[in-house]
Amino acid sequence: MNEEYFVGWGTLSLINAGIAQGKNRSGLNWFLVSLLLGPVATLILLMVEKRSDQDD
Repeated sequence: MNEEYFVGWGTLSLINAGIAQGKNRSGLNWFLVSLLLGPVATLILLMVEKRSDQDD
């Protein structure tokens, strides 16, 4: 049962990284945050707005 828990948590982290990249945010950073916070990170990601593309 513990192995299933870790697989699910890791899968959620990968999904969050994809959501973050879709919102022009760092996928790696959100992957790492998701490993620590799990579903809470998902809720945060869903509430933040998409960053606009800025060409400086």
